[in-house]
Amino acid sequence: MKEKIHPFKTILFGFAFSPKLRVNIIETTRIARFFNSKLILLHVGEKTAEKSDKIAAILNELSIENLTVEIQWIPGDPIQVILDSCKNSKIDLLILGALQHENAYQFYVGSIARKLTRKVCCSVLLLIKPSEERVSCKNIVVNGLDAPDTPLAIEDSFYVANALGAQQITIVEEILQREIHVKVEDDKSLKKANIMKERLKHREDSRVRKIVSDQCDTYTQNIKIKTQNIFGERGYSIGHYAEVVRADLLVMNAPKKTRFIDRLFPHDIEYILSDLPTDLLIIRRPN
Repeated sequence: MKEKIHPFKTILFGFAFSPKLRVNIIETTRIARFFNSKLILLHVGEKTAEKSDKIAAILNELSIENLTVEIQWIPGDPIQVILDSCKNSKIDLLILGALQHENAYQFYVGSIARKLTRKVCCSVLLLIKPSEERVSCKNIVVNGLDAPDTPLAIEDSFYVANALGAQQITIVEEILQREIHVKVEDDKSLKKANIMKERLKHREDSRVRKIVSDQCDTYTQNIKIKTQNIFGERGYSIGHYAEVVRADLLVMNAPKKTRFIDRLFPHDIEYILSDLPTDLLIIRRPN
C-alpha cells in the first residue's frame, strides 16, 4: 500500500480589502484546517493600523487555535509579489478568488487570477463562491487526460476528496473526435466508427483504472469511483460536463506555457478559466 501523501503543507491566500474579505478568510481558514496546512495570508500593499486591526478582528471571530496563520504585507506589483512569495515561502497551494464568467475584455487582457495560474510554481485553487457556512463537497470531477501530469492530478484529487469528505470522484477521459479515424458516410462506416469508439473507451478506462490502482489505493475505501468518456474539444467538454453534473470541484492539470496565439484561439484549460463551472483546483507538479 502506498504511503499517504500530504500535498498541501503550506497554503497562501492573496487577499484584498474587498466586500468579500471576511467570507474569503472564513473559507480559506476552513480549507487550511481540512488540509492540516499552515496558512499564509498575503496582502499586496502597505501595512496600516486600520488594515491590521480589520484582519485581526476577523481572525479573532474564527476558531483558529489549532491553525498556524501568518500574515504578510508586501507592496509592489500584485502578480510579481505573489509569484515571488509562492517561490520564497515554498507554497504548495495558492488560493485565489475568481470571477465565474469573464467578458471578452477580461479574457484577452487576462485577469490576475488567469496570469498567476499560468506562471505560479504551485497548485492553484480558484474559488468562485466562498461561503460563510460550509457547503459540503460531495462530487469531484477530475481530468483523466492521457498526459504525464495526470496521475498526480488524480492522486491529489483523492487526497482532497478524503480531506473534504467527498462521496464520489468521476474521472473524465476526453477523447478527441479525430482519434476515431473513420469518416461516417453510410451504415457500414457508422458501425465501424462505433466499434472504434468502444475500443478507445476500453483503452482509456484501462489506463485510468491502472492509475487509480497504482497510486490511489490508500484513499479509495470510502469513495465511489466513476469513469466517463467524452468525445469532443478538450477543456470545453470536461467543463461542460462538470457543470451538467453539478460538480462541487473540478480538478485539472496545470496549463502549459501559452503563446499569444493560444489566447486568441483558446484550448484545454483556457475554456474553463474564462467560464468556470465550479471551484477549480489546478494541480502543478512541484519543482
